[in-house]
Amino acid sequence: MPKSRLDSIDLKILNIIQGAARISNTELAERVGLSPSPCWRRVRVLEESGVIQRYVTLVNADAVGLPINVFATVTLEKQVEGALERFEAAVASRPEVMECYLMTGEFDYLLRIVLPDLAAYERFLMDHLTRIQGIASIKSSFSLKQVQYKTALPIFVVT
Repeated sequence: MPKSRLDSIDLKILNIIQGAARISNTELAERVGLSPSPCWRRVRVLEESGVIQRYVTLVNADAVGLPINVFATVTLEKQVEGALERFEAAVASRPEVMECYLMTGEFDYLLRIVLPDLAAYERFLMDHLTRIQGIASIKSSFSLKQVQYKTALPIFVVT
């Protein structure tokens, strides 16, 4: 569903469920000014069209023993299709890689990796990342503190 097809009610629905995915349809309908049936139909259309991709639970990383955030930049020897596919498949298979972006600029990929400690990062680096064929360099930066973290997109509703 292209953005132009989203009306103000759709945008209100998205804003609300981004912060409260477990909200009941009745409460959601009330908050957006619809009766429950049309509200439910709108949510279904948003799901079926891929605007709503999935529902998740956000878990506190510290509470489950994953306090270390590492941002790694990776440069490939050659940025050719085979090397890109090989790298992307390898990192997609690793549960500690939370995000991976193909970049422009000085390096090819930016990864965010979560781990329990520095020793675990060393093992990940030596046992997995450095073994991916075609990597020219890896540079790591460690997060000292998370200043801001958001999952909700800044959807603006024009009223």
